[in-house]
Parts: sequence; C-alpha cells; structure tokens
Amino acid sequence: MHPAYSVLLFTTFSGAGYGLMILLCLFAVAGAIPADPVMGAIGFGLSFAMVTFGLASSAFHLGHPERAWRAVTQWRSSWLSREGVMALITYVPAGLFAMGWVFVEDTSGVWALFGVAAAVGALATVYCTGMIYQSLKTIRQWHNDWVTSVYVLLAVATGALWFNALVIAFGEGRSLFTWLSIAALSLAMVAKFGYWHSIDTAKAPRDTGHATGLGRLGTVRQWEPAHTQTNYVQREMGFRVARKHAQKLRIYALLAGFIVPLVLCLAVAAVANGPAAAILAFLAAAVAMFGMLIERWLFFAEAQHVAALYYGADSA
Repeated sequence: MHPAYSVLLFTTFSGAGYGLMILLCLFAVAGAIPADPVMGAIGFGLSFAMVTFGLASSAFHLGHPERAWRAVTQWRSSWLSREGVMALITYVPAGLFAMGWVFVEDTSGVWALFGVAAAVGALATVYCTGMIYQSLKTIRQWHNDWVTSVYVLLAVATGALWFNALVIAFGEGRSLFTWLSIAALSLAMVAKFGYWHSIDTAKAPRDTGHATGLGRLGTVRQWEPAHTQTNYVQREMGFRVARKHAQKLRIYALLAGFIVPLVLCLAVAAVANGPAAAILAFLAAAVAMFGMLIERWLFFAEAQHVAALYYGADSA
C-alpha cells in the first residue's frame, strides 16, 4: 500500500497523544502526581495538540475532506467511523478533567470520574484505529492479530516517554515512571518483532488463480499487463517496498523507535532527576517519534492489497 504522509502523521501523533492522555489521567486520579496547574496545562496541551494534529492530518487523506463529518454516521459497521465517534466523545471527559486539574487543582471526586472516562475513551480510540486495518481481509499483512496490539502498545510506549519527560521537567520524576517507559517500550518492541515474524512466515493465501477463479485449471499467469501505464490502483494498492530496503528500514525503525530510546531511558534512570534527566527524557521521546514514523511507513509499504494480483503480483 502507498504510505500517505497524512496517515503516517495521524497514526504516530494521535497514538502518542492518546498514550500521554491515558497516563496523565490514570496517575493523576491515583494521586501519583500532584494537581500542579502548570503541569496539567502543559501536559494536556501537548496531548490535545498531538491528538488534534493527528486527526486533522488524517482528513487530508480523504478525497473530499469537507465530507469527513459523514464518516461518524457509519459507526454500526465501520471501524473508521467508530474511531471518529470515540475521538469526539473522548474530548469531552478529557477536557473536563483538564479543567478540574488546571483551574480547580483537583483530580479527585467527580473530576476523577472524568479522568477515568477520558483514559478509557483514549484507549478505545486507539483500539478502533488498529481495528481499521486489522479488519481488512483483502490485505494479508494487516488482517493479522498482532496489528491492533501493536497499535495500542506503541501508543502507550510513546505516551509513556512524553509523560516521563514531562514529570521529570517539573521535578516530579520517579524511577517508577522511567521504568514504566522502559517496560512499555520493551513490550512494544517484542510485539513488533512478533508482527514481523508473523507476516514473514505466513503463506500468502491468494494467487492469480484465486483472483481469476481459474486456479482449478492449473497455474495461472498473466499474459500481458492490464494497462499500458500505471493507474491509481497500482499506485495506491500495488505499491511495495523491495525486500532489501524493507530489511534496512526495519533496522532503522528498531534503532530509532526502540533501542536508542531504551538506552536514553536507562541513562535517565541513572541520573534520576534534574536538568540532565529532563533533557535525556525529552530526547528519548523525540527520537522514538522519528522511529515510529519509519515504522508506520514500513507498515503501509510492506502491505499488499489483493488487487495487485490483477497487475502481475504472484501472490498477496
């Protein structure tokens, strides 16, 4: 599939924003961090900015962005619509909880209910995003049980990095938060390896014989191209990265998305607190975001739609 930049930005930034929102809400409700109005304003400001930027970016992938509102009307059958509905709903409790934190300096009582609702809504939104892709039976690399799990774990991991950097910057950092980031990143990396192993070892279920319905007669091969020049279907659904390039990009995604941030987090754990720890923590979050962009690009580039079988692909 063709990796559209709008969707890469959407899945990367909205995931990190929702991950940050989940942790801000849960730890504040649990009383693990104080209701500092400045920290709350900056934390939720960053979270809302990343979520809104991501959601706005996704609209540019539509042929008619002005009709984006219609997507939420199909929530009974469409994971894309459910994602949109959950995203809109989540703004309400998240905004109310942020108001209680920033203006009332209280994250308990009724405000805590808003915080829990916002955390659940954010998690549900990320889950719906993953299911948009996992539900597509026409793309083997996406119709995979690992997809949604990886989406959720990456959101929590990147959100944990930003959360850790934020609390350290305000002098509220604890080794617990740093080790939470390390654990979340490690778990996400294991899940990503599981996904890569799954798509590399799974046998392609369809070939040209399946596509044409002539497989029962023997091996089916394309006699000549269906078109004299590349068309929209080939550009969007037949795009595929060369295997040698995919292996290199996996290494880059692994290094920038997981290994380097893990090393930086270990350095943060050693420093514990102060300006040096804050700089290292923010650097870990920034590097991880760059790595996630590579990982997302590869997620789309390695996927092949069954429509490619009509344009010369051996299997899909």
